Amino acid sequence: MNTQKPYDQDPYQEVLVSPRYLAGSNGTGDAGFAPVAHWPHHYLDEGPCQLLVTSPDQRIRIGWFGDDFDLWKITAAKEAASATRWTATFNHVTPAEIVAGLTTALAHDYAEADAYDGNGRFLANPSYHWADAVRPLTDAGWTRDGGAERGTVEIIAPDGQAGVLIDNRLSGWDDETVTLWAGPPGWGTHAEAVFTARTPSHLIAATAAAMTDSAPVIRERHQINRRMRHLVTLTPVSPPAPRVSRAPAPLDVRRTAVTQAVQRAAHTRQTPSDLRVMAARSRTTVSAQNRSSSSAHTLGTRPMASPPTPRRSR
Repeated sequence: MNTQKPYDQDPYQEVLVSPRYLAGSNGTGDAGFAPVAHWPHHYLDEGPCQLLVTSPDQRIRIGWFGDDFDLWKITAAKEAASATRWTATFNHVTPAEIVAGLTTALAHDYAEADAYDGNGRFLANPSYHWADAVRPLTDAGWTRDGGAERGTVEIIAPDGQAGVLIDNRLSGWDDETVTLWAGPPGWGTHAEAVFTARTPSHLIAATAAAMTDSAPVIRERHQINRRMRHLVTLTPVSPPAPRVSRAPAPLDVRRTAVTQAVQRAAHTRQTPSDLRVMAARSRTTVSAQNRSSSSAHTLGTRPMASPPTPRRSR
């Protein structure tokens, strides 16, 4: 348990945040773009979209809107110039590590697609069974909420701080039908990933799987919204610097000798006078050892003289 007060903590210290779906955005899209780092990058000077990463044939487009509420907009089309088949948007609170669940799946689908075929798994029709899109959530123990509106399904995380809402009512192909969410309501606390009706089920499932991943994500302390701090576990990435050990000073040696003498005496019944005598002897012994060690260091390998023969008393 961290006993430091908030104002004693370094706001720029890196911490591991768990659960990851409550970590929020770190202000960059690096984690989300990492799976498609080898695709063409287009930096735009005008318009809300600041960075556009596309598949080599431009059928898949991943847009980064750095100053907008919907931070990410990801689309796919049968041809570069044809109408968008499906759209996924992620708002400004959604962790980029969750976006990476989708971009990883897209990179895999594109790599597996036939370059001369106008199709690809990223253009597959969604499953008729809504459960296929959210199976990673139910497999992780998320449960269905019986109070959802008629014609919709809502599945909630065990901590009640994340879920998915599926709208099964009749709708158009471009309508938003699946919403993954996390965090309490609020501008800086509520994350949302929204998918339109024709989004392939396995791509929604890949995003859901990224939400249930138990691995924490890295943030700086100041990037965690203060209203979220009681909902997450923060673990410093780097432990405190270890204390550097130093050679014991002469005073430390004397104190240790006295303490050891007292501890030895505690195991036998000694008078106070006996304890003082033993402690004094320990100090004398240590002092003699220190002098002997110093002399030996000075004289090098010079042999020690034999002790004198004791005189017999008359």
